Amino acid sequence: MNEILTGIVTQCVGGLYTVRITGEASAREIACRARGAFRHNNLSPLVGDTVRVDVSAGEENAVLAEMCDRRNSLIRPPIANLDCVFIAMAAAKPTPMPDMTDKLTAILEHNDIEPIIVIEKCELDRESAQRLKEVYSKAGYRVFVLSCATGEGIEEIRKFIDAHLISKIAAMAGASGVGKSTLLNKLFPSLELSTGGVSRKTDRGRHTTRAVTLYPIGNGSYFADTPGFSMLDFERFDFFELDDLPLAFPEINERIGQCRYTKCTHLKEDGCAIVEAVRSGEIAKSRHDSYVSLFEILKNKHKWDK
Repeated sequence: MNEILTGIVTQCVGGLYTVRITGEASAREIACRARGAFRHNNLSPLVGDTVRVDVSAGEENAVLAEMCDRRNSLIRPPIANLDCVFIAMAAAKPTPMPDMTDKLTAILEHNDIEPIIVIEKCELDRESAQRLKEVYSKAGYRVFVLSCATGEGIEEIRKFIDAHLISKIAAMAGASGVGKSTLLNKLFPSLELSTGGVSRKTDRGRHTTRAVTLYPIGNGSYFADTPGFSMLDFERFDFFELDDLPLAFPEINERIGQCRYTKCTHLKEDGCAIVEAVRSGEIAKSRHDSYVSLFEILKNKHKWDK
């Protein structure tokens, strides 16, 4: 007699899946491998996937039997069914990388995942923290400015999580060394995640998170700690097409149709509502620079090159 359980993948390492069984009074996790049909059908379960596990031969011989439909999935970090991503960036040490952040926000927007900006280490450079807050607030994003060292802003983001993360999957993403694991430890002390610092020689973070791991945080919600991103390569990976680019920048998307020309590229044309908004300061120049950079990459990317 088949015994099938439903759960959510909380970790995947070397083809071994950890599945947290849902719908039971006492939480338990089962380690299993996927049936051969997954490989034959070129299916790769991700952390966050809802799956069905066959335990007919006992939990020690459990196999991942079926993968349920996904709402969305990301390449980097490799995770599925996300509702929102907290994008962490440091005011200083390591130096902020707005272009990388903007690539990630664009990918999330395209997948209908809410980006939430978290500016950490504000005590190191107040001016930088405020400047970054203005950039992303203008873009329409929710922004939290905080310091794990002093505790500033921690209570505000904790209250937001308690109120808004109900039966949702969220992730913390960002460059290595910005303080993702440190913040998660502040918010959820029971996680006891390993943390690292920033290399003095390179001003870059040391990787402490090795794999995407999903942690239950109550209210039916899960939070993922993810490895720091170092590559969001639009030339190599198919995140979206050129026509989708304006829709992936909220401050540009809301002004589509206001330009003088219907086929405006929003790069530098006369009568472009976006270019004018950049000149007036309504849209941050760094955000438009990121848009232009991605436009050039996607414009020169041809389907026959894939």
